[in-house]
Parts: sequence; structure tokens; C-alpha cells
Amino acid sequence: VQLQASGGGLAQAGGSLRLSCAASATGFIIDATAWYRQTPGNQRELVAVIGNGGSPNYADTVAGRFTIHRGTAKDTVYLQMNSLIPEDTAVYYCNAKARRLGRSYLNDYWGQGTQVTVSS
Repeated sequence: VQLQASGGGLAQAGGSLRLSCAASATGFIIDATAWYRQTPGNQRELVAVIGNGGSPNYADTVAGRFTIHRGTAKDTVYLQMNSLIPEDTAVYYCNAKARRLGRSYLNDYWGQGTQVTVSS
């Protein structure tokens, strides 16, 4: 499974950014796609997750401001980030929990990080 993340950048507080995670998963089934973020010296934290057919879930810190959704092609997941605050500044990582066709064991796959910087 290969994940290509894009869309990070610089935004002012109150602004918006949209992150994209494009998956290439031939021979695999992706059960869930998530966005995590990490700041220096801290652990990676879950921001939002969307499962196949399930409702999205969000960290309390972003609920009501961020929206995770699938594109029409279903192989891309977006994170729409509105009402950005400086505390949202982090490297954002796309994550997929996927299993090989015919198998039940899930593995974690990660995209490269994309920097989001929010200025006050």
C-alpha cells in the first residue's frame, strides 16, 4: 500500500487548508484511513479517521473544525481543516489500516508527512 499525502502549507489563524491522501492499494483492502499529526518532542496523535461504511471520528481538539471524507474515486481521502488555530501546526501523516485480499491481518501503512503551519 502506498499513500501519497499532499496539501500542507502555511495558513493564517482562522483560515483553511485541505489535505489529500491518495492510496495505491492493488491487492489490498483498506479498512480505515486516518490522519495523524505530530509536533517535535511529542507522540503522533490521531486527528480523524474514516472507516469503510462507518461514521468519521475526530479528536476532541478538531471536532467541529475538521472534516474527513472520501473523494468520488474512493481512493483518496481528504482532511478539510477550517478555523485553523496555531495549535494545529504540526506534520500531518496519512495512515491506512489495510489487509491483503483473503487475509484478515491488518497492517499499518503510512504516507510521508506534510507540514501544516498556522500563524497567529
